Amino acid sequence: MNWYIAKIVFRIITGDGNHMPQFDEQLRLINANNEEEAFEKAQLLGHEEEDSFMNQKNQTVKWTFINIPELNRLPSLSDGIEIYSRVNEYENAKRYIDTVHKKAGNIGSAFYKKLSEAV
Repeated sequence: MNWYIAKIVFRIITGDGNHMPQFDEQLRLINANNEEEAFEKAQLLGHEEEDSFMNQKNQTVKWTFINIPELNRLPSLSDGIEIYSRVNEYENAKRYIDTVHKKAGNIGSAFYKKLSEAV
């Protein structure tokens, strides 16, 4: 068996859909014998997880499976293996770097808070 990372894409439509188009991109770990089986398993997951429900404003929210645009085989499952990479371009590099540091700080401070509570 091999491990694959599949990107599953859903479209999210709220109410009559008169809003900025929304899409959810999920990275899922798939165990399969080959790429074809991994693709089929990922598509099945996408179809199984389509959903429709009412939000707090009494509007229907519909999640519709779109497809699997990316499927990558992992050479192994090991500590620190890269599972996904994407290069982005930003107008304001400083703002992006500041945001990265702020998010990392939130993770770190939450960890240290739990650690200090345990002592």
